[in-house]
Amino acid sequence: MEYYIYIKAFHIVAFTAWMAMLFYLPRLFVYHAEHNNKKEFCEIVEVQERLLYKAIGLPAFWATLISGIILLAINPALFKDGWLHVKLLVLALLIAYSFSLNIYRNQLKNGTCKRSGKFFRAYNEIPTLFSIIIITCAVTKEFYLIFTLCMIALFAFTAFAIMRKK
Repeated sequence: MEYYIYIKAFHIVAFTAWMAMLFYLPRLFVYHAEHNNKKEFCEIVEVQERLLYKAIGLPAFWATLISGIILLAINPALFKDGWLHVKLLVLALLIAYSFSLNIYRNQLKNGTCKRSGKFFRAYNEIPTLFSIIIITCAVTKEFYLIFTLCMIALFAFTAFAIMRKK
């Protein structure tokens, strides 16, 4: 427990770095999908996408995951709290989202991606929703179903509005 607070601080910094990648990479996908007919532009964006995912995102993901596991190992009593189970569930969804970005990155690089810039604009909203739920659970140490449902409805409306824009 002596180092718990320092590991927790590291965990928050790592999570912030991972989220930076999750927020920005889909935005690069928007540009890539909307300008896929410009070879030179796509080559530059592909380098940015690769470096963002592999040099920033993956190390930050692993640092977040490992430090989180260490925090749980040091304080296993947290497993008694319902909010942690919600946080871990949403974290699992965030991890799946993170790995889906690499699939889209490879599809865009290979020219096989069928998704539009509109899709990636809406897809870009998902990590914001997940981070709000994760952070709210971690800070309040509670899970509020109404709050979560309101957040999901807000982000569903936002994604719908983005996809409908002409």
